[in-house]
Amino acid sequence: MRLMICFFGVLLASSSAQDTESIQAKIVRAMSAGPADIAKSARIVDTDSNGKMVVLREGNNGFTCMPGNPKVIGDPAMCADAASMQWAADFKAHKPKPTNTVPGITYMLAGATQRSDSDPYDKTSPPITVPPHWMIMWPFDPKATGLPVTHRDTGAYIMWAGSPYAHLHVMGRP
Repeated sequence: MRLMICFFGVLLASSSAQDTESIQAKIVRAMSAGPADIAKSARIVDTDSNGKMVVLREGNNGFTCMPGNPKVIGDPAMCADAASMQWAADFKAHKPKPTNTVPGITYMLAGATQRSDSDPYDKTSPPITVPPHWMIMWPFDPKATGLPVTHRDTGAYIMWAGSPYAHLHVMGRP
């Protein structure tokens, strides 16, 4: 399952257009998305040309890292915990709201591209380049938190505010 969370048009399960790329190159790119101490023990997965999840390397710390496809908007390299993976699966299934019962964390420390900070399902807006960041996948209300809802390259903001999939975007490295 390729998690395309974050701010680009969160899609899940994209097909891999990089079938000729080496497994080692995919593992290196996937690991670049997370903090080194997390990525070194994370499970690494990708999707094959049929959209089926393929485990490239087993892990043992509860995180899953994915290489993404740098040629596809909204398909960044990322590392996510189980709660974030559930959040993304719910998003992909268009569930009314995420079902994770604890906050999740997703790292995109290699940067990313996305389509919109306000519309979770936008597939047509021009791409937005996003520098390294990480996210807390849990409902955030800008009125209750006082956090901004517009894209910024520093600090934090609530992405997709007003939707059940609103979450905290923290720019930079943890």
